[in-house]
Amino acid sequence: MMIFTSLLLLLATSAHGQTVYDAAHNVTAITGTWSSGSQNVVTGSGFATPSQESFTYPSTTGMSYSFTDDGYYEIARYRMTSNGTVPTCITGVMNWCHGTYVLASNGSIVMTPFGDGYQQIQDPCAAVSNFIEIYNYVELYVLWNIYQDPVKGYTLQLYQYDGTPLPPQYLISTSPNMLPTQALRNVSTTTSATVQNAAVVNANAGERRWESAGMTGLLTVISGLGLASLLL
Repeated sequence: MMIFTSLLLLLATSAHGQTVYDAAHNVTAITGTWSSGSQNVVTGSGFATPSQESFTYPSTTGMSYSFTDDGYYEIARYRMTSNGTVPTCITGVMNWCHGTYVLASNGSIVMTPFGDGYQQIQDPCAAVSNFIEIYNYVELYVLWNIYQDPVKGYTLQLYQYDGTPLPPQYLISTSPNMLPTQALRNVSTTTSATVQNAAVVNANAGERRWESAGMTGLLTVISGLGLASLLL
């Protein structure tokens, strides 16, 4: 609870004694393409080919988020996860999705996919060592902030549903590097309906599994964040 409160205090900007969370109080707009680490993972055609449900593997792991100024987003993630019990069992996950986003007044971001996202999981120690599965969940980030890093420049910090920060991402282009902002592969009606009623608990942004939760839980988190802001 103390850590979460500290995050709220950190990201809330005070104007004339009033706490505010809107996009105007970041040092630059969220529009553009952001990438973490060595910036080898970048959204767009160089990462995913949705029509073939395939990926082009970058040289290092990382994540990249792109945002347009009219409400579209794209996410590219490549993560490796070690196994403490069996060190040789390293799981790799390539994850891609896109859709529309909303910057809520309480400081959160809600991202709703088009329904054509997917991910590839490679685990040499699993019964099926390499497979592709659908990835289409609404993602909630309860807080976000853009600040100026003295070395890296504009830096985007996203906080997951539980207040855990993602790795910082650095602005690599003010123009979003994205695939077309529409569904890019055929998905079943059942899948699309599931997407509209699911919310991802994005606890690790690249571990082997992302857990899902109902919209009731998502709205509870948002409501709780709004209440917390009133207490600051």
